[in-house]
Amino acid sequence: MAQYESEHTQFMRQWMAKHPEETAEQQKGRALWWDKAPQTPDDQQRFKESKVPQKAYVYR
Repeated sequence: MAQYESEHTQFMRQWMAKHPEETAEQQKGRALWWDKAPQTPDDQQRFKESKVPQKAYVYR
């Protein structure tokens, strides 16, 4: 018994097979939004010092 695969998934598999260069673009987009560079201890300290304390009850 075959597993169900949506039309959209089938389309994307075929499209990616025809356009392999899009894998690099996909990785660039992922890196832009999700993959963050490691922070140095100096960066971490600077971020910690620049944090502004939040008031106890913000919904006023």
